[in-house]
Amino acid sequence: MLKAFIVIFTMSVALSGAKAETLKEALEATYVNNPQIAAALLSVKASAEDIAMRKAGTMPSINASADLSQSWIIANGMQTTPASGSVTLSYSQTLFDNLKTDAQIEQARAYTEVASHGLRNSIQNVLLSAASSYLDVVRETNLVKLRGENVAFYQAQVRSAKERLQIGTGTKTSVSQAETRLAQGIASYKSAINNLKSAQASYQRWVGHKPRNLSLSYDFMGLLPRSMDEAQNYADRLHPAILTAKAQFRAAQSASDSARAAFGPTLKLIGNIGGSHNFSSGTTSPSATVKLSLSVPIYQGGAMGASIRKANLNQIKSEMDVLNARDQVRAAVVSSWSGVQNASAQIDAASSAVYSSNQVLQGVIEEQKVGQKTTLDVLNARAELTSATESEIIARVNKLNASFSLLSASGRLSAGDLGLRVEVRSGAGYAKNVEDVWQDLRSLTD
Repeated sequence: MLKAFIVIFTMSVALSGAKAETLKEALEATYVNNPQIAAALLSVKASAEDIAMRKAGTMPSINASADLSQSWIIANGMQTTPASGSVTLSYSQTLFDNLKTDAQIEQARAYTEVASHGLRNSIQNVLLSAASSYLDVVRETNLVKLRGENVAFYQAQVRSAKERLQIGTGTKTSVSQAETRLAQGIASYKSAINNLKSAQASYQRWVGHKPRNLSLSYDFMGLLPRSMDEAQNYADRLHPAILTAKAQFRAAQSASDSARAAFGPTLKLIGNIGGSHNFSSGTTSPSATVKLSLSVPIYQGGAMGASIRKANLNQIKSEMDVLNARDQVRAAVVSSWSGVQNASAQIDAASSAVYSSNQVLQGVIEEQKVGQKTTLDVLNARAELTSATESEIIARVNKLNASFSLLSASGRLSAGDLGLRVEVRSGAGYAKNVEDVWQDLRSLTD
C-alpha cells in the first residue's frame, strides 16, 4: 500500500511540473506579481506628492469667489427688496519666509529618496525570500524522492530477511531489525512529504503560483563578488539600508534648517480685485486692494526653541543610524560570505562521503550474499549512504541560498543586476512629474 502511495505521490509531483520553471523565471514572476513590491512602489509615489505640496508654500494662491444677495427691508410702511452681487479674485503669495519652504522641499525630496531606497530594500527581501522558497521546494522534493527510495530498499530487505528465515539461513532478529528500519524510513518519508507541502505553500505565497518542476541550478553570470573586501565595497556603495539611513540623515538636516528658519520673518503679498453691482440702482462699484504683510515671531511660549532642539537631536540620532546600518550590513556580508565558503566545503565532503558510502553499501550487499555480513550491516550501510546523500542535497541548496544572501548583503539583488526580463519599477518618473508645480492649471485646461 505504502509503495503504491509513494509511486502516486511521485507521479503527481512530476505531472504538476509538466513545464519546467527555472529559478530566474520564478524571480521574474515574483517581481511582477508580489504585492509587497507593489505596495513599496506606491509608497514612493505617495512620498513624492509631498514635494509638490511643499513647493506650493511659495507659489501663488489664486481664488475666485462670487456672492449674490437679496434683502427685504420694511421702513415707514414701505417694503423694498434690494439685490446685489459681487465677484472677487484674490491673490496671495509668500515672497520670503527665511528659506523655510526651501528646507521643507529638500526634506520632502530626502524622504522620497528614503521611500525609493525602501522600495529597493523590499525588492531585495522579496526576491531573496522567493529564491529561498524555490530552493526549499527543490531540497524537499529531492529528500522525498530519496526517502521514498529508502523505504523501497528497506521493504526489499524485510522481504529478503523473511525469505532467509523461511529457508533457515536467517534469524528473527534480522527480520525485526529490517522492520524497525522500515518503520523509521516510513516516518522519515512522511515527514519529508509534509515539509514539501509547507515549502510549496511558501513558494506560492512569494512567487504567486504553484511550483512546476524546479531544478537546483542558477547562473549568476559573474555577479557574485570574488572576495569579502569586494563584497564590502559593493555593500557600502549600494546597499539600500545604508542609502536609506543616509537619506534619512539628509532629511533630518533639512528639518533642522526648517526649524531654524522659523525664527525669521515672513513676507506675504496679498491682493484682491473685483466689483459689486446693485441691481436696484443699477450701479457697479469696482474695487482693488494690494498689501504687503510682514510678520516676525517674537515669543511662542518656548515651542520654537523646543522644535529646533528636537530637530538637532534627531539629526544626531540619524547620523548614528547611518553608522549602525553600515555595521549591520557589513556583519551580514561576513556571515553570507562565510556561508558560501562553508557550503562549498560541505559539498566537497558530502560528495566524497556519498561515493564512499555507495561503494561500502555495494560491498556489504555482496558480502551478505556469501554470509560474511548480516542484515544489520546492510541496513547500517544504507543508513550511512542516505545520510551522506541528504547532507549533499542540503549543502548544495545551502550554497545557493548563501550566494543569494551574499548578493542581498552586497546590495546587488535587484531585477537589473539579475538580468530579469521585467520592467524595472522605481517611481523616479512619477516623482519627476509631480515636481511640476503648474500641473494643476494644465489639468484644468487639458
